[in-house]
Amino acid sequence: MSKSGCSKLHIAMFPWVAYGHFIPFLHLSNKLAHNGHKISFILPKGVQPKLENRNQYPNLIQFVPLVIPHVDGLPPGAETTSVVPLNQQKYLAFAVDQTRDQVEGILGALKPDMVFYDFWFWIPDLARQLGIHPICYVVVSSMIMSLGSNIRTLTKEMTVEEVTKLPPDYPSSTVKFKAEEAAALLFEAEDFRSGLSFGERIRTAVSGSDAIAFRTCRETEGPFCDYVARGYGKPVLLSGPCLPETKTQQLDEKWVSWLSQFEPGSVVFCCLGSQSVLQKDEFQELVLGFELCGLPFLVALKPPQGCSTVEEALPEGFQDRVGGRGLVYGGWVPQEQLLHQPNIGCFVNHCGYGTMWEFLLSGCQVVLIPEIGDQILNTRLMANELKIGVEVERGKNREVPKESLSEAIKFVMDKDNETANLMKRNHAKLKQMLSNRDLQEGYINNFIQALQDLSNMKSKSQNKMIKPDDVW
Repeated sequence: MSKSGCSKLHIAMFPWVAYGHFIPFLHLSNKLAHNGHKISFILPKGVQPKLENRNQYPNLIQFVPLVIPHVDGLPPGAETTSVVPLNQQKYLAFAVDQTRDQVEGILGALKPDMVFYDFWFWIPDLARQLGIHPICYVVVSSMIMSLGSNIRTLTKEMTVEEVTKLPPDYPSSTVKFKAEEAAALLFEAEDFRSGLSFGERIRTAVSGSDAIAFRTCRETEGPFCDYVARGYGKPVLLSGPCLPETKTQQLDEKWVSWLSQFEPGSVVFCCLGSQSVLQKDEFQELVLGFELCGLPFLVALKPPQGCSTVEEALPEGFQDRVGGRGLVYGGWVPQEQLLHQPNIGCFVNHCGYGTMWEFLLSGCQVVLIPEIGDQILNTRLMANELKIGVEVERGKNREVPKESLSEAIKFVMDKDNETANLMKRNHAKLKQMLSNRDLQEGYINNFIQALQDLSNMKSKSQNKMIKPDDVW
């Protein structure tokens, strides 16, 4: 049980409609329910069956279905980003905006002490009208919150230099964007319906909160969390990474059988995230990089655009050349379990925030190919600050040359390379620290205590709650 007393909270959860947000919100919900707190989890109606097996406390965590209306520009029946391309997600956001009356009815009936949200700019005002504390729970990195338009306003009229210039007192000279990556930041200036840009939605949501909570720990992102706290003048609460309990299920026999052909720690595993769909030429260049590295490999990628299977997209003669040494698979793979399979020694990935926490708990060497804003900064933290992996060097047009990928893999897998061995040692130290149960429990207990202190405050005025420099 929590060390933070016996008063139990009732918390509503209302994340952005993506599985990369549902799942960490549910991880936190499980941690809170483990300590006896009640959770009402608001989510699209069709999502509930896919998350029920992750609900470890069904007596305390209740799913509350939301009906997402259709709006022009949205595929029929769309409820989550898994079926909506990035350039159409503004319509999905607008569709959820239309559920405000539903959400008001739900919160009015449930009467929770607080509501955790991340993207919905209208939640703070609605929550306060109902006497509920709005808590912005951020499940992406604190670095993107520090550099994005959350602290400053970005516009399409800005020059590359203005966009990529580090703001005053930013805590790192290496966790930043390069000039050629300015477009990744300027996404925040894109119109995202309801009269707001993407960045304005986030900034309004965060600035309206009673506190900002991050899914992280001081050991990895402390200076960036402090920077956000100063920038917003708000208390910042850290839940810790809220890692789920290690799964005990056995890896499917088909993977064990294939991997067992190779030496322990020799296989290169690649997965670039559920949102990644490559062009055919990008796909082919990538798999040629794995062929070129000379090591056994398991590559899990969606079929590229214009192809129905990965097999039809493979370069001519590829399968004959690699034989049984390499497997390119187009379906879902159990990434977390594969990362703990002893024959896998290297993980090539996009450094999405959820994936980042998974590989930090593995023993794999790490090669990173980030694509979008937060992934780029996560990668720079891993490679430049924590020094536990390498980033693949891109070409002039941001392509990933097969030679660059091959060189990065061979570099980290070279047992005689002192830099690669240093990365392995750094990774092992961080894994040991993050795996410490006392550390994890300490974060969640302090987090709950901060929430209880907030709940006990009679005034909902930010200035009368918690000092802005109080950071857990």
